[in-house]
Amino acid sequence: MKLFSKYNRINITATILIFLAGSVAFYFVLNYVLIRQLDTSLRSEKQEITEYIQQHQQLPEIQNTKEQWIQIHKTDQAEPNSIIKSIPIYNRSESEIEYIRQLTFLVTVNKENFLVTVNKSETETEELLKLIILVTISMVAMILLFNYLINRRLITSIWQPFYNTINSIKDYAANQQSLTLSKEPIDEINLLNESLNRMTEQIHKDFYALRSFTENASHEMQTPLAIIRTKVEALYQHAEGKEIMMQQLLSIEDACLKLSKLHQSLLLLTKLENKQFILNETIQLSSILKEKCEERNDLIDSKHIELKIDASEFVMHFHQHLAEILISNLLNNAIRYTANGGAISIILNQQLLKVSNTAIAGSLDTERVFTRFYKASETGTGLGLSIIKEICASAGFEIAYQYEHEMHHFIINFQA
Repeated sequence: MKLFSKYNRINITATILIFLAGSVAFYFVLNYVLIRQLDTSLRSEKQEITEYIQQHQQLPEIQNTKEQWIQIHKTDQAEPNSIIKSIPIYNRSESEIEYIRQLTFLVTVNKENFLVTVNKSETETEELLKLIILVTISMVAMILLFNYLINRRLITSIWQPFYNTINSIKDYAANQQSLTLSKEPIDEINLLNESLNRMTEQIHKDFYALRSFTENASHEMQTPLAIIRTKVEALYQHAEGKEIMMQQLLSIEDACLKLSKLHQSLLLLTKLENKQFILNETIQLSSILKEKCEERNDLIDSKHIELKIDASEFVMHFHQHLAEILISNLLNNAIRYTANGGAISIILNQQLLKVSNTAIAGSLDTERVFTRFYKASETGTGLGLSIIKEICASAGFEIAYQYEHEMHHFIINFQA
C-alpha cells in the first residue's frame, strides 16, 4: 500500500469518526436548545395569562392556532402545580403520531380554580432540527471531499521529491557511478538524498575494490595452482614402482583439482553477483542439453541409469557460457546423487526446465539446498546448486526444489 493511500485511509477514517461523534453530540445539544426555547415560549404564555387574570379578574379570550392551542377546565385541584412535558398525539389531518410540548398550570378566577393547558407543536422544532442536521451533514461531506482533494494535491506535491529519489535508486547497480541526487527544499528529503549520495559513493568504491581484489586474487591463485600441478606431473616420472609415493602424489593432484574447481566456482559466483555477464545471446537450450547429455553418456551407462529426455526446440535470449554451466551443473548433480540402476528424467519447454532423479537417501534440506557449501555427501564442492540459483537470479528465472515419490525435482521456471 502506498504511503498516500495509507495516510488518506487513516485521515478520512479518523475524520469520519470524529464528525459522526460530533454530529451525534450536536444533535442532542441542538435538540436540547430548541426544546428549551419551546419551554421558554410556554412560560411566556403562562405569564401573559396569569397577568391578564390578575388585571381583569377573568379568563382571557383564547385564540388557538395550528401550532399553539390552550385548553382551560375547571378543577378541584387547589395547589398550583406547573408541569412541562412532551406527549404524543394523533394528528388526523396528517394521519400520524406527532409530539407536542405541554405546559399545565393552575389559576384562580373569582375563587374558582381552573386548569390551564398550553400546547405547542414540536413539528416546527423537528423540521428545523432536520434542516440543520441536513445542512451539517452536507457541510461535513463537502469538508471531507475538499479535504481529500486538497490532501491529494498537497501530498502529491510534497512527496514528489521522494518519488524522484526512489526512481533514481530503483535501478541503481553497484557497477554504476555513485548517485548525485539534487538538493530539495524539504529538509527530511534533502537529508535522505545526502545520505544516499554518500552511501552509493561508498558502495561504488567498495565494489571496485572488491572487483579488483577478486581479479587479482584469481590471477595470483592460478599461477601457484598451475605450478603445483606441473610439479606433481614431473614427480610422477620419478615415482614409478613406488606405490606409496604414487598414492601421495595422486592425493595431492586430487586436492589441487578440487581447489582449482573451488576457485573457478567462487570466481564465477562473484562475477554473477557483480552482474558482469550480458544476457543478450540467442541460444538453443535444447541443443546444449543434448550435447551435455552425450558428453556424459559413458558415465550414465556405467551407472546403468535410465535417462529420459523430453525437450522442445525453442529460442531464448541468454548467455551461451552460463547456459552450458547451468545444464552441466544440473546434470552433474543428478548423476552424482542417482544410485546405480536409477533413473533421470528431463523435461524442457518454453515454460520450464525440470530435472528429476531417483533419490538415494530421502529429501534434501529445503532450507539450505541452494546455500553455498551445502553438500548431501562428501563429494563435490557444495557450490553447484548455488551457482545454478545465481544464474537463474541474474536471468530473472525462478528455481525450486521438490521431493516427491522418492525423487528429487529441480524446476526452473522461465516465465517467473
